[in-house]
Amino acid sequence: MATEKDLQRQAELAQRFVALADTLVDDFDVVEVLDGLVRTCLDLLDVDEAGLLLNDSEGSLQRVASSSEEARLLELLQVQTHEGPCVEAVQTGTTIVVPDIDSTRDRWPTFAARATADGFRSVYAFPLRLREATIGGLNLFAAAPYALDEEARVIAKALADIATIGILQQRSLHRTSLLAENLQRALNTRIVVEQAKGVLAERGGLPMEETFALLRGYARSHNLKLSELAHDVVYPPHLADAVLSTRLPTRGRD
Repeated sequence: MATEKDLQRQAELAQRFVALADTLVDDFDVVEVLDGLVRTCLDLLDVDEAGLLLNDSEGSLQRVASSSEEARLLELLQVQTHEGPCVEAVQTGTTIVVPDIDSTRDRWPTFAARATADGFRSVYAFPLRLREATIGGLNLFAAAPYALDEEARVIAKALADIATIGILQQRSLHRTSLLAENLQRALNTRIVVEQAKGVLAERGGLPMEETFALLRGYARSHNLKLSELAHDVVYPPHLADAVLSTRLPTRGRD
């Protein structure tokens, strides 16, 4: 019999699936959807960090979303060395389960050394795959070994599948040029978003994590796409002060 905790988790999971699915409209923002996927994994699963890679127009993996600087560097390391669970998940199209990273030092020497040095003990990689098309991978990192049981891995795969369907919706898998163009647009958008975060961080003296929340909140409250707002913050930065003005005062400050 399901416990009250189990029922609460199931209800929250259902709400997250609905919220993620609601973003998959005709003109949805790919970067915002993928950042939402990363946040949802951290909120619902027993993992500490998450990252996401996508194939660009030339078939090379690029980082698109990450929950922290440690996760970002681990994703970049995998791209640069062509080794690691996320790279393997994309190459094989299968889920990679590593309950103890220390046991993979022969398999992925550079990745294993860096991941364990950062305090991670287990990692799980899920391909963003629909039928024969694999367009990227989702990486989940945990400080504890054996962090995700089978049920949790099913949830993570389902979340990754929804994001994949969203990226590929309304595009034929046989029209590879359009798919490549869409993925390249997502990668280009990420660059502008990162630049906008930097502008806000410099102008407002804020940490990068807070600037993204400000961007997302301003975009939603003004019915703007995140990519369009980021562009207007950077070129030129005439909306930067408007976004910063929405920041709530820090508790305890005069």
